[in-house]
Amino acid sequence: QVQLVESGGGLVQAGDSLRLSCAASGRTFSRYAMGWFRQTPGKDREFVAAVTRSTGRTSYRDSVKGRFTISRDNAKNTLYLQMNSLKPEDTAVYYCAAGSGFFLNMTLKADYWGQGTQVTVSS
Repeated sequence: QVQLVESGGGLVQAGDSLRLSCAASGRTFSRYAMGWFRQTPGKDREFVAAVTRSTGRTSYRDSVKGRFTISRDNAKNTLYLQMNSLKPEDTAVYYCAAGSGFFLNMTLKADYWGQGTQVTVSS
């Protein structure tokens, strides 16, 4: 089992950047593939990005490619999401997730979730 705590969300203007962090504790962090999801009211939670547990292979939803970068520091048991050129449509609660692998579309098979951190992007 792993516990996940997100931080780094906030209110920014369009075009600004934010870096989200996810601190993990419990089971060895490096055992898990990690990812980020986001959710807005009335919508399903959607996949944002993921990174494998060892090779560092990443995947992203199309709308964030070229703007967001997911990374992990296994020594610090921490996952990051660097978000650049933020747009109002990026506004959501962002959730950190840990899982055992991926589906064929490279969406993370999430088993554990953080509490979420709010990202709000104004025009």
